[in-house]
Parts: sequence; structure tokens; C-alpha cells
Amino acid sequence: MSGSPPPTAAEVARDIGTSPATLRRWIDRGLLPQYDGVWTPTAVAHARLVARMRDRGYSLEQIRAAGESGRLVSSYMQTLLPPPAATHTLEEAFVQTGLEPALSERILMTLGLPAQAERRLTAGELELLRYSAAALAAGFPLVAFLQLVRVYGQALAQIADAEVRLFHLYVHEPLMRDGVPGVELSESMRDLVADVLPLATPVMDLVHQRLLGHFIDQDVVGHMEAELDGHPDLDLGHLRVAIAFADLAGYTRMTEELGDEHAVDVVERFVAEVEQGLPEDARIVKTIGDAVMVVAGDVAALADWAVAFQAAQTTRPLPRVGMHCGEVVYRDGDYFGREVNQAARVSARSAAGEVLVTRPVVEAAGPDLVFERIGEVRLKGFSEPTELFVARRRGDG
Repeated sequence: MSGSPPPTAAEVARDIGTSPATLRRWIDRGLLPQYDGVWTPTAVAHARLVARMRDRGYSLEQIRAAGESGRLVSSYMQTLLPPPAATHTLEEAFVQTGLEPALSERILMTLGLPAQAERRLTAGELELLRYSAAALAAGFPLVAFLQLVRVYGQALAQIADAEVRLFHLYVHEPLMRDGVPGVELSESMRDLVADVLPLATPVMDLVHQRLLGHFIDQDVVGHMEAELDGHPDLDLGHLRVAIAFADLAGYTRMTEELGDEHAVDVVERFVAEVEQGLPEDARIVKTIGDAVMVVAGDVAALADWAVAFQAAQTTRPLPRVGMHCGEVVYRDGDYFGREVNQAARVSARSAAGEVLVTRPVVEAAGPDLVFERIGEVRLKGFSEPTELFVARRRGDG
């Protein structure tokens, strides 16, 4: 708490699981250069890291050398994220929220928080469970709520991982290579993080609000189009979508010939080109290596995009695109099922510079495309043959 006196050596030792005598020995051996007679948050954070490394078997000399080189500087950033006190039990949460302890534990674990033998909750976690109880009490189905919570956890884990790794790769490592002393390096890193960290929440809130509005609009349009097209009602948790997989033909060979750095640059340009031209209701669901999975509600618009995208490609390695449409299972922000697998298999059969589609896509496509039937093929994992077509713009050779 702001204005509180700094902790004593005994309090620090108890907090990190060691003794005051051990702390004194670490100070004498130069392991805690941040300590100047006062246990500042930075000194405590570094002492906690030393204790953790000792538990893992590192010698005092190894830890001292790592500290002097600046390799332990990331620990100082922990001082900007002081661990809140965990003082509440699941039983107390049940009294305040009405959520059974087992369900509260499940929600927290689904968010990505580690399991604990005897879960103790912070004030923030208790407030999170209050929000959860309110959402469920309002009528949001538990099966859907847990999926949403899982998506939140996965997305935020990816964000946090990227924040730490990008700081390490593009700030921490260059400073070390420049020979900046450990203490000076830690101060530079801490100042930079202190300036950047407050931007995270408002940026994410702004982007979330904008994208939420976009997807609400798309959902309304999708409902109207489904009714006008006379599609039958789908099972709970199912959607009818178009799925396209695109990747770079010969990517593995290019990686071997030109190296990983060049290959990553090529993939980044490829993904950016896919993103820039997608129809309004389409989005990239995920990327796996050089492969991109795109999902859209409008089959005709996605087919038009795929053909136009291929026509604009002039640089090798050329992409290849496979596309299919049908009913899929929507879960945890992703799409699953036979139709997704079939789209992936179609993509694997396509050639560089080609858009290969199935009969359902042909039947839903608009007037600007023509399709050349190449026959029925047996795709891996499918017992029945699949009719495939090459899609082109009308008038193209």
C-alpha cells in the first residue's frame, strides 16, 4: 500500500521462503545489488528470483554472474505487478456469489489460472466470480459461458506471452549485447515497461468494443440471410459457414534454401495480404505455419475473394487455396467437424496458384465465377469421393 514502510529483512525472508541470515549472505556475495539498506520492491523481486533459482539448483556464482550480465533483469518488471493478497476462500465466494466451490474452481482453471490444493482468492478473483454469477443468473447458458471464459483465457495468455517475449527479444537482448550494466539495464527496462504497460488495458478495451460492434452487425445480417435462404434450423452450437484454407506451395523447400528468417518474412506478407482483402464477414480463425484458415458466412463472397486473391499473386511461392462450405460445430472460438476437415483436404489437393472448391461452393457461387470440373477424388479420411472444381473469373483463360 502506498505510504507503507518498507519490509524488514525478516518479512522479506518469510515472504520468499528463506532466512534473514541467507539474505545477508546473498547481499555479501553481491547477488542483490539493488539492496542499499532498504528493501525496495525491486530488491524484493530480485531476492525472490534468487530464491527460486537456488531451489532449481543454481549455484550462487552462477546467479551472481547472470545478474551482472543483465539476464535476470526481467524479474524487476514484477515490481510493476505486485502480487495481490489472496485472502478469500471458495466457501466465502459461495456465500457471496452463490457459485458452488467446484464451479468457481472450474471457472478459474478455464481462464488459465493454475489449480491449487486449497484455492485462496484475491479480491480481484472474487469480483470476477461475482461477474460470472451475474452472467449465469441473467440466463447465459453455462456451456456457452465456459466456452467464452476459455476464449478469454487463451487470448489473454497469448497477449501476455507476446508482451514478455517481444520485450525480451527487441529490448532486453539488444541492451545486453550493448554491454549495459545490470542495474542500469534493469532501470531502463523498468521505466519502459512502466510507460507501456498502462496502454494495454485501454487499447484492448477500444479494440474489443470496435470488433464487438462489427461482429454484432455480421450476426444480424447472417440471421436474416439464413431465413431468406430458407435454411433449416441447425442443432445447438452449429453454424453454416464457408471455410477456406490457404497456404504457400513449396514453403518447406523455400525454408531449407533461404533460411527461417526469409521464410517468416514471406509468411507475414502472405497473411497480411489475406487479411487486407477479405470480405466483410470473413476472418482468419487461425494460422498454422504458412497455412491460414478463413471462415465466412457468405459463400459467394468468399469464393470471389479467393479467386481475386490468387489472380493478384505474382511472387513465388504462389499460394494454393481450397474451399468448402457446410455445417460446422462452433466451440471455444474455433470451428470443428467434417466440413472443416474436408476443406483442409481440398486445400491439400490444390496446386500452386489454384483455387479448388467443392460442389456446394459451386452451387452457392455468384455469376462472376466459372468452374472447371476436374472429377471425383477420394480425399484422405473420407470414404465417399468428393467432386472438385477449379474456380476462375469469368473471361479468364
